[in-house]
Order: sequence, then C-alpha cells, then structure tokens
Amino acid sequence: MKLKFNLVGAIFLALFLGGVLANNLHAKQIIGTRGSKIFGEVLATFDKPWALSLINDGTMLITTKNGTLWLVDASGVKKPVGNVPEVSFGGQGGLGDVIIHPEFDKNRLIYISYVSSDNFGLTKFAKVIRAKLTISDTPILTGITDIWQQIPATRGSGHFSHKMVFGPAGSDYERDIFIISGDRQKMYPAQRWDTNLGKIIRLTEDGKVPKDNPFQNKGLLAKSFWTLGHRNVLGIAFRKGGQLWSTEMGPKDGDELNLIQKGANYGWPIVSEGSHYSGIKIPSHKTSTEFQAPALFWIPTIAPSGLAFYEGAEFPTWNGNALIGGLRSRALIRIEFNNDKPEEVERFSWSKRVRDIEIGKDGVIWVIEDGDNASLIKFLKSP
Repeated sequence: MKLKFNLVGAIFLALFLGGVLANNLHAKQIIGTRGSKIFGEVLATFDKPWALSLINDGTMLITTKNGTLWLVDASGVKKPVGNVPEVSFGGQGGLGDVIIHPEFDKNRLIYISYVSSDNFGLTKFAKVIRAKLTISDTPILTGITDIWQQIPATRGSGHFSHKMVFGPAGSDYERDIFIISGDRQKMYPAQRWDTNLGKIIRLTEDGKVPKDNPFQNKGLLAKSFWTLGHRNVLGIAFRKGGQLWSTEMGPKDGDELNLIQKGANYGWPIVSEGSHYSGIKIPSHKTSTEFQAPALFWIPTIAPSGLAFYEGAEFPTWNGNALIGGLRSRALIRIEFNNDKPEEVERFSWSKRVRDIEIGKDGVIWVIEDGDNASLIKFLKSP
C-alpha cells in the first residue's frame, strides 16, 4: 500500500492548532492532523539519545549514543549507570538499544546493544550484551555476558540498526530475543548466507540458536536468521495477538512498515519502493513474488524510527494502533489497522525529530527526541 502525505501541510496545521512544544518543563497541547489532542510534559533533556525502555511506570533506562546509559525516574531525575562497556561513537554508531528481561523483577537482567571495534575504529560491528542492573544511588552493571555480534566487522558508521525485542508472554517465542542487524550500507550482504548483515536474528535469552529457526540448511551462521533482505530497521515491536512488525528506512523514499513472518525475504537491495540516491530506479516488490512486500510504505520519506503498539486507558480509542517515530518527518505518526491492514491516520508534530517511543502500563506515551538537547516527553490525554 502506497501512502502519499502532504508533510508541509501537516506540520503547519499542527503548529497553527497546537503550537510548538518548547523545551521547558511544562505541559503543552499538540493537536494532530485529524484533531486528536495530546498533552506533552518535558521531564528531562539528553544529548544524542537513541532508545528508552520502561522498567515500570515510574522508572526507565535511556541510552545516549556517546556511551552513557541513564536511569531516569518519573519526575525526570537521571543518574548515569556505571560499568557500561566502551562504545565506538560516531556517525550512526554508539550506544544503541536497551530492553528489559521479562522477569526483571526477579533477575534484574537487561540487554544492551552498542557499536564496538577491535582495531581503534577502522572497522566496526554491533554487539549485544546481557547484564545485571543494580538500582541504587549509584546504579551499576555487573555480570556482563556477550550474547551476539555482527559478522563481519566492516568499515563505515551507518546502518547498524541493532534494535531488539523480546517475544511476548504465552507465545512460541516467549523469552526469545529478536535482534535487528542492518546492512551496514553494503546492500548485497542482506541476501547472503555467510554474513548476518541485513537480517533479523532470533536467539534464546542466553544467546543460543533455537532449533526451529527457519534456515537450518544454509550454513551455521544462517541458523540464527529469522528473516533476511533488510536495509536499516529502526523499530520492532509485537502487536497484541503475537504479530511482529518493524519499521524500515528505505533508500531515497520507500520507507516501510513490515509484518515480519518467519523465513521471509524482504527483498533489499533487489527490490524496493524507493530509488537509489543517485536516482537509479530499483524494481518494486510487485516485480517479484519471492519477496515479501511492505504492508505500508511512504513516498516521500518519513524516516521511521521507534515503533510501539498502543494498549492502555489513557487513549482507549487508540488500542491496537501503532505509533511510529518520524525523524525526517519530525512527527509522531499514528497507524490504524483494518483487518490487519495498516493505514496512516494522523500525525502529531512539534518540529522535532522523534527517536523512540514506549507505552506505559497505564497508557502514558513516552517519547524521546533525537539530537542535541533532546527532550524526554510524557504524553497524556489531558494536563
């Protein structure tokens, strides 16, 4: 499904109706392009944040690309977490995602992705570790264990992706971890079996390869693959009912919202709904039935980032909707589903790049902006 959207008009409408959300500590109303109202309160600011993960409705973890992991409470008070591994910071690389083990209350385990290098930054790779988080006046990581890494390390500082999500409780994938490995701007490794670039990886919580992964006869490394043919996936989340979805940046336009299905090939770089930055056309998904087409794509680009599915009492009419962070589009984008078919229905814009999104159990929407002096915002239905 192709979506064309007058982004300029949407931004002007949001500014006219709701005003710009200023970087100060008070609530501000934002009105979406379909008239929905949300109220945002800025609680704290960060330099180059990349991901946020709620521990509970009052505590969260936020990563910043330069290598600092922050423990943040519901009022915005933040503390740096000690013993975070050294990261290779630059370009799109640095400290990446952080997610909480489903039984964190019992085991205190978290998972962190980051960019590393074994040769002073000449070549780089994303990796994932598991660690125990001690929450105190001086929070610290202990018991660090390697879980996964990109193979091979390559030159360049782009398309690491390294987002993660745990399988939902009660599913066949409960406690399994899904890890995104970007194509590292190398394109064709996304279709190769001897590298895990351009893939979605599925592992057990301790980094082992499940025996029911789909590619058991494509070599040892491929046994860890769940899907292939990906470019730069920056959002991944399970919808209620167990469907796995992702947001993926296209080349020049052609950004995607994908339903992730076991063993599917999503076609990059052989097919795409966008074109190369040089202007060279790429065949669309409809030219080849062997590749999984996106459920929704955008021309022009929205530059999608974080993805979350809404469930909660704060915005009850949004239950089941997807929320996507827009970087180039500078918006929080709401997606409705009609018989599992997604459709963009509304944008909320305050002229800031939206990096990541989390939904609290109480239905509060937490958003982290992108860039320097980026805000952590708590969105409610009313102030």
